[in-house]
Amino acid sequence: MSEKANNEEVDYNYLYDDGDRLITRTGDSFRDRVSTIDRKGHRVWVYPHKPKGIFHRFRILTSIILLVIMGGTPFIKLNGDPLILLNVIERKFIIFGMHFWMQDFFIFALSFIALVIFIVLFTAIFGRIWCGWACPQTIFMEMVFRKIEYLIEGDGPKQRKLDESPYTFIKIFKKTLKHTIFFALSWLIGNIFLSYIIGVDELFHIISEPVQQHTAGFIAMLVFTLVFYGIFARFREQACIYICPYGRLQSVLLDKNSIVVAYDFVRGEPRTKLRKDIDPTNAGDCIDCSLCVKVCPTGIDIRNGTQLECGNCTACIDACNSVMKKVKKPKNLIKYASINQIESNQKFRFTTRIALYSVLLIALIVLNAVLIGSKSDIGVTMFKAKGSEYIINDDESISNLYTLTLINKTSEKMYIDIIIKDIPAKVKLVGTDKIVLNPNQLMETAAIIEIPEDYIDDGKLEIKVGFYNNGKILNSLKTNFSAPKEKEKKEKHENHK
Repeated sequence: MSEKANNEEVDYNYLYDDGDRLITRTGDSFRDRVSTIDRKGHRVWVYPHKPKGIFHRFRILTSIILLVIMGGTPFIKLNGDPLILLNVIERKFIIFGMHFWMQDFFIFALSFIALVIFIVLFTAIFGRIWCGWACPQTIFMEMVFRKIEYLIEGDGPKQRKLDESPYTFIKIFKKTLKHTIFFALSWLIGNIFLSYIIGVDELFHIISEPVQQHTAGFIAMLVFTLVFYGIFARFREQACIYICPYGRLQSVLLDKNSIVVAYDFVRGEPRTKLRKDIDPTNAGDCIDCSLCVKVCPTGIDIRNGTQLECGNCTACIDACNSVMKKVKKPKNLIKYASINQIESNQKFRFTTRIALYSVLLIALIVLNAVLIGSKSDIGVTMFKAKGSEYIINDDESISNLYTLTLINKTSEKMYIDIIIKDIPAKVKLVGTDKIVLNPNQLMETAAIIEIPEDYIDDGKLEIKVGFYNNGKILNSLKTNFSAPKEKEKKEKHENHK
């Protein structure tokens, strides 16, 4: 590592490693650039040291649990249906056994708003703990692909040395082995994500049957595989920095009360190297070893404060604690804390903003629960047939023709009866004697409704239509029924006379 000073315009000191990566910066200049871009605008490849420590062990355990849940959920079925299915192609969604169609989109919209409020609230309190502990991008990158890379190519410095060395048999073998495993894992991850969209049964058909029978499915599988391979083999931390909006949002979501991975600058400054000729009396606890930077998967210096690249992965906490233990100083120079806790030793405060977010989130959750609880097992739309008029029957009744669209949102077969409430009306189906809805079936049909003329007042009537299965009402709606007006009725009776 060589120190390069640049005092021509501002009094900032820059410290670079051998790869021209910015390691330590004093002042506020670090906010003017991204850690993975060098002074010439080129990408700086990050070679983080292998993390180890108590937080990392907990992250491994958490990742294993989440990976098992993510990989196993598509294979879990409830009443013959996937536990979770997000089929955007057919606009069919199953969440914990409950079926949702486009008619239930407003529930999804409210759920999405509730999720956004939850993210805002969670981030306001706990910072970006999601990014470091539960985000699929972080889990796959740091706990799967990076582990394989460490196993094949060694720690960060060894990886850098291998990349900079000329091509030999060993280098070609290691690179080929690594990328072969990466591609295979990307194929597996792509299939898992695809199973959430089309279901494991359809995915099995795509894998086991000839390609020409599932051309679209194979193309989707290939696209998913290439996307994941590109992200985890090459794009890596750039996905968090440039694509994910979460890091960009934290500037407005965080405040001085938010709990984040933070450097205790009160205790750590001024930084002082461990040397015999330096008086430690006025020195801070930070010995300026830069190990916290070397283990960072996004290449930042946490001592400069919270930055958009920081995913709160805690690698710097483990690294710093190991150094503090060796130099016999208290641990947690880098820790989970808020700026207020560090600056003035304030305890966490339940602010007005957090209270408002909490109230709004609870209200949305309650509203969602009510809507889901009242959700019908079938979706129905019913309209007057285009271009049709009322018909006056010989028995003095009036007929209207309606078109119906019915969706069975369950995995059970249903026999639908249509009943007009509070009126002695007759319902005649067109082209069929009975409406039979198979599981998840969408059906379009037509029906004629006949109502005695005496029940119609001045040419119009609002009727309530109920849809029943084995005597149990599943859905109901209101629609307009048209008939002759009073003047037309009189003319009809006079002509009859």
